[in-house]
Amino acid sequence: MSVKHPVVAVTGSSGAGTTTVKRAFEHVFRRESLTPVVIEGDSFHSLSRVEFREAVKKAEALGNFSFSHFGPEANHFDKLAELFKTYGESGTGKKRYYIHSDQEAAEHNARLNTHLKPGEFTPWEDIPAGSDLLFYEGLHGLVKTDSVDASAHVDLGVGVVPIINLEWIQKIFRDNAERGYSAEATVDTILRRMPDYVNHITPQFSRTDINFQRIPTVDTSNPFITRDIPTPDESMVIIHFSNPKKAGADFPYLLSMIPSSFMSRYNTIVVPGGKMSYAMDLILTPIIYNMIERRKA
Repeated sequence: MSVKHPVVAVTGSSGAGTTTVKRAFEHVFRRESLTPVVIEGDSFHSLSRVEFREAVKKAEALGNFSFSHFGPEANHFDKLAELFKTYGESGTGKKRYYIHSDQEAAEHNARLNTHLKPGEFTPWEDIPAGSDLLFYEGLHGLVKTDSVDASAHVDLGVGVVPIINLEWIQKIFRDNAERGYSAEATVDTILRRMPDYVNHITPQFSRTDINFQRIPTVDTSNPFITRDIPTPDESMVIIHFSNPKKAGADFPYLLSMIPSSFMSRYNTIVVPGGKMSYAMDLILTPIIYNMIERRKA
């Protein structure tokens, strides 16, 4: 871990809602005039889109129907841990981008004078000098295996963990809206990922400093036939601090500032779903501020 070059990691599985937390951090960075190095988790996949599909076919031919983006076989866990380590030590490291769309391809091709396509990676490049902190958002920010421990180099770990039914609903809707996948195709992906989800995604949430877990207050008993994603006002958010003192959690202040919030345990506050972004702002701003003040000192 590092005082001079802090590493912040937001982790959650596909469709969990990590983008919401990312936006909350972006507001804090903008307000505090900070320059972060932003790392997208997809950029540390080890296979391009075409290569991944071929790897899935080969795995299935051998009887393995659980090959997924969640596991070590499809990711550079070692490179991610090395980035966190070298950044914490010297504020340097290597990053790249995974190209999701034609628009991103055009932007990076113009920047790099390349001819890359969606589903491919840009070349590795040096992190720009002069950043205030490293900010990771993706699947594996606190991943740990027998040989790799990225979590050991993270100064602030944040988990985004909606209950599993809600996570599946959000993924089904997102995959259909953004990628045109049918619900059946997304369910197949969910089933294939389940072993890696249990072994490599879920354990990370025991290593985070703060977890945000959204729970719907409407019936999601069968997520595969639900027609709508529960709205924030149809949800509650459980915010759990692994160590309230370390995070500087001021629960009386949060209770006074967030209407209808309450404590469910000594280290857990529950807030209305519509207040999730506001709660993030109240919680994360002083943490980042104190992190930067220690860095200056």
